[in-house]
Amino acid sequence: MTLNVQNRLFEYLAPKAAGAVIADVRIGLGYTAVKLESGHAGVAWTPKSDSPHCTHFQAAGTLAGRPAQELLVFLVDEQSSLGRAVGLAAANALLSALPHPPVSRNEIISSLNIVAGERVVMIGYFAPVIAHLKRIGCHLDIVELKPHEGETITPEQGKKALAECSVAILTGTSLINGTCDELLASLGNPRAAVLLGPSSPLCADAFAGTKITHVAGSRVRDVDAVLRVVSEGGGTMLMKKHVDFETVRV
Repeated sequence: MTLNVQNRLFEYLAPKAAGAVIADVRIGLGYTAVKLESGHAGVAWTPKSDSPHCTHFQAAGTLAGRPAQELLVFLVDEQSSLGRAVGLAAANALLSALPHPPVSRNEIISSLNIVAGERVVMIGYFAPVIAHLKRIGCHLDIVELKPHEGETITPEQGKKALAECSVAILTGTSLINGTCDELLASLGNPRAAVLLGPSSPLCADAFAGTKITHVAGSRVRDVDAVLRVVSEGGGTMLMKKHVDFETVRV
């Protein structure tokens, strides 16, 4: 497993995390949230745990009060996808606390001006985006590990599709399950490649030199509400009224 993007994000944020302290961590069924003592927070998708016992994260009970740099290290943990989720949520909290670069709050897929017949590949099942693309009439290939009534293709077929597409939409959860570098290596020469989803870190520097052209992620606006939704097993649809969806160009 290679974690090039995760390491670049870690190297970018580690010096900026000095002095930041973790106030709260919630590892929910759908998302993980990390809150800093500054009041800023970040989220990341929670992967399914394969723990053989009832403890799913060995550092549980020790995270609040730690320096943020210590949680950021989990981002580059090659052994634990749950650790990477905690690390990415911490990274997103730290990014929220930094001065913000210019961002767009326009809906990213519409701004790509995709046309009928254009070949689009989507890694991850973004139902609202799929409906929009089907209305356009583009040639859409969807790669998703969970089958969706015959709509999806296999990861192996997805590699070929990524090499040939003009627009690629990649899930931010690839930073958590460890497939991001592999997906980027499979890309041919798309005119646009978007990392999409609430987990996606709004940090152009981490993707400089890659074929990613846009990162479309989330910035937590109502921290208490997001912590509550995460703790109670909620996901994107329940969080979305408490976050701002933003896009940075790479």
